[in-house]
Amino acid sequence: MFQLGKTIVSEDIIEKDFVCNLSACKGACCIDGDAGAPLEKAESQILEDIYPKVKPFLRQIGIDAIEAQGKFITTENGELETPLIDGADCAYVTFDKKGTALCGIEQAYNAGAIDWKKPVSCHLYPIRVQEYTEFSAVNYNRWYICDDACILGKELQVPIYKFVKEGLIRKFGEDWYKELEKVAEKQT
Repeated sequence: MFQLGKTIVSEDIIEKDFVCNLSACKGACCIDGDAGAPLEKAESQILEDIYPKVKPFLRQIGIDAIEAQGKFITTENGELETPLIDGADCAYVTFDKKGTALCGIEQAYNAGAIDWKKPVSCHLYPIRVQEYTEFSAVNYNRWYICDDACILGKELQVPIYKFVKEGLIRKFGEDWYKELEKVAEKQT
């Protein structure tokens, strides 16, 4: 672990390789697990605002889940998440013709219907950020469904922090990312 400003960063994001391999996993991170995508407080309002423009990109079963549970849910711990369909798929997930899970929010973004790409937690994955009073913890979230992404990352020699560069800049800013690059250069 090392400190960068008000963040404590796991060295794994520099040392481990990762490149999503959707042809292998089919977007399992959007359909497996027992929780929705973590949301920041401001993102809950964004979801409220953009939902009418995202709705045409969603499956009916997702729309039904959202309309029954809300655009987001609050967990017992007070954390915000995207709602799930029957405790599995993210309500915002869609599928392409090959059965690969895609983000309906990101599809709306790519089509120019909205100007918000997706929740930052999804943009950062496999990095998870835990907010504390005095700092943010930036960690690599290991999950067996991403084993193929680790293999592909190793083949391509792409460390996690480079794979999620856009998400890290979105979350922490360009200057923070440049400092992270300096730390990574010293360690390699």
